[in-house]
Amino acid sequence: MHINLELYRIFYVTAKTGSISKAAKELFTSQPAVSQSIKLLEQKLGGQLFFRTSKGVSLTAEGEIFFRYIEQGYQLIQTAEHKFQEMLHLLTGQIRIGAGDTLSKYYLLPYLGQFNECHPQIQIHVTNQTTFEILDFLKSGKIDLGIINLPIERDAAVEITETQKIQDCFVAGRKFRHLSEAEISLTDLTKYPIMVLEKGGNSRTFLEKYWSANGLVLQPEFELGTIDLLIHFAKTGLGVSCVIKDFISEELQNGELYEIKVKEPIPKRSIGLVVLRDVPLSTAARKFVSLLTTGAKETQVNGR
Repeated sequence: MHINLELYRIFYVTAKTGSISKAAKELFTSQPAVSQSIKLLEQKLGGQLFFRTSKGVSLTAEGEIFFRYIEQGYQLIQTAEHKFQEMLHLLTGQIRIGAGDTLSKYYLLPYLGQFNECHPQIQIHVTNQTTFEILDFLKSGKIDLGIINLPIERDAAVEITETQKIQDCFVAGRKFRHLSEAEISLTDLTKYPIMVLEKGGNSRTFLEKYWSANGLVLQPEFELGTIDLLIHFAKTGLGVSCVIKDFISEELQNGELYEIKVKEPIPKRSIGLVVLRDVPLSTAARKFVSLLTTGAKETQVNGR
């Protein structure tokens, strides 16, 4: 049966008001139009919905049962409209974000705090994964957007926005402080224990390509899961760590870590925001993306 929602709306209002004339007034239509619509609905259903009384109209026994279900449906539609408006005005909703441990802590966290302060009703879910896992999660609909390390291979399914430039560097603690006193070649540096992130992530792939571009093979002494471990291992004097310089400014300033300059500079790379191409984001997700991209522009202007 073809469902004409307008007929059900007219039935609902007539049943609620108990009057053809009152229903016509509420619906901004004529009494004959209401009567005709009810008659048409009764024909489609094959039974009588109302009977006339001295005060207006009342539901038949079958009409009473019918009304109970229509009322539930009508209320659900009203709830849907209300929820839709709440989401448009950021009174409810959620954002699902994928990001690695390092970017979650050193890049994403301040934005999350700022967004939550402005829109506390929005639920934020963050999933910690590698760059390649984030792309898979995005394509499968498990997250709305991802924060990843660039570069990545071109993918027609996703749209990438560069949000911040970052610079990798070599650092060591006091034990290897002497290495920071003069520029050193990558070949000579590899004579010392090298500590990098474990395989499986984009950052590790980036470093392997850097080593290869300089005619070397990356053979680290330690392969660790997070940049925090690389920092702590370097402070302890276990070797030379390759970390993101932008995220260790405090340690460099207070002398806990020392930057080691290499003759073969590590190329700059970027943090990227990824979303599915041609798939609309929710209002909350769009607002968060706007915050990220605006923050990126301010960072570039201020030279940070």
